[in-house]
Amino acid sequence: MAAPIEFYFDFASPYGYLAATQIDALGARAGRTVDWKPILLGAVFKVTGQRPLMERPLAGDYLLHDVPRFARLLGVKLTIPERMPIAALAACRAFWWLQPDRPELARLLAQAVYRAHWGEGRDLGPAEAVAEVAADLGIDPAALAEGLQDPTVKERLRAANEEAVAKGVFGSPFFIADGEPFWGADRMGQLERWLETGGW
Repeated sequence: MAAPIEFYFDFASPYGYLAATQIDALGARAGRTVDWKPILLGAVFKVTGQRPLMERPLAGDYLLHDVPRFARLLGVKLTIPERMPIAALAACRAFWWLQPDRPELARLLAQAVYRAHWGEGRDLGPAEAVAEVAADLGIDPAALAEGLQDPTVKERLRAANEEAVAKGVFGSPFFIADGEPFWGADRMGQLERWLETGGW
């Protein structure tokens, strides 16, 4: 069976959100599953020396123009949140709490968090906000709150961040297919073509 597409992303990334609305369909067309892997770009930036796009002169203004344009192109609902970038620690931990035993529910939670934050403009930084989204999926808020503080869960997220850096991930979204890296939602066409042809 063909290896899954590795999909690294940060919930604070609007381009990660746009990619998240497309990647499963792309994988299905290519006959691949998708391995969703939320990370914290803050950990990556410690290695690269970068800053979030909204904190970079000119780049932040461009993002506020480009992301809505890209969303319109894809036909994806977008509401720019008042607070950005968020600290996505709670959302990431919630995913990694679910992932080992309920990977499909973890993926559904990731999609729901992305929709709430970038589709509806809600602040998904606070753990309570993540719990509200999770509750709509039938996830017990009390169990989630306990899971967010579980040392094992914290270690899973730390390991995911370290794995991402070790594999050369430096932004969101970032895809790896059969060892081949692709950075950015605007590279998804190349990713799909690579999978169709076996590379070039």
